Amino acid sequence: MSASDKNKRLGRGLSALLGETDTEGYSAPEAPTERAKPSRDGVRMIPIELIAPNPEQPRKSISEPELNALAESISDKGIVQPILVRPVDDGERFQIVAGERRWRAAQRARLHEVPALVRELTDRETLEIGIVENVQRADLNPVEEAQAYRQLIDRFGHTQEDVAHAVSKSRSHVANMMRLLSLPDSVLNLLADGQISAGHARAIANAPDPAALADLIIAKGLSVRDAEKLAREAHNPAAPETKAAPRSHDSKDADTRSLEADITARLGLAVDIRHGAKGGELRVQYKTLEQLDDVCRRLSADVSRG
Repeated sequence: MSASDKNKRLGRGLSALLGETDTEGYSAPEAPTERAKPSRDGVRMIPIELIAPNPEQPRKSISEPELNALAESISDKGIVQPILVRPVDDGERFQIVAGERRWRAAQRARLHEVPALVRELTDRETLEIGIVENVQRADLNPVEEAQAYRQLIDRFGHTQEDVAHAVSKSRSHVANMMRLLSLPDSVLNLLADGQISAGHARAIANAPDPAALADLIIAKGLSVRDAEKLAREAHNPAAPETKAAPRSHDSKDADTRSLEADITARLGLAVDIRHGAKGGELRVQYKTLEQLDDVCRRLSADVSRG
């Protein structure tokens, strides 16, 4: 299959592999129907116990509050959109292609069967649909999204352009998300849990010690802009101080060092506080005129507010 053919097939998204069936006018049935019997619109009511999730589903986590809310909605209004399944075990059972969350919520709502579209799909098509559907619905966290793009590219030979077209994203978005996978596992876990954002993660991805910066971002509640500055400073540490400087640093008490750390985190620039009997000085080290200009803007803003 040529790259253009793959792009065309992927680019049509989920509807490309659903066939001609239109479920837009589908409404949840008011009463149970015959076991796995297809209706006029191609939707079948399939017993829940005959359906199993796909172990390669790109979405690995579903929050409890999210499931509970969906279960309440299903109890009240039924399943508005059928799930997509494919037959397995010689057609005796079915595997979920898209709609695992609806299937799980239906169990909590104590339904005995769910509406489903049944399609003959290969393993490859099943994974592709699962990825495209989840990304288009924004159902994946940043790590799952990046891993999904990696699967499409590494396992199936799609290009970043193919993937971007399929999920209606820009190629640069796909590339930036995949770069996140270079981060240490500890940082990826923080990202998946929502403790840092994708913007934070991108800012520190190329830093010498992204794990340490991630911890600082969480501890200080830093913005993405602050994280970018910290990453720049990590790449360009302050020049070595004079011989007298280490003695001055060694003599600093814990409160002074803590204050230096707080101001450094806020400014994104290395700060040195030197205090003596007759007063002291505060030194802010910058590497570029852009950094100096930023400090000046912040000071001017504080003065104008005063």
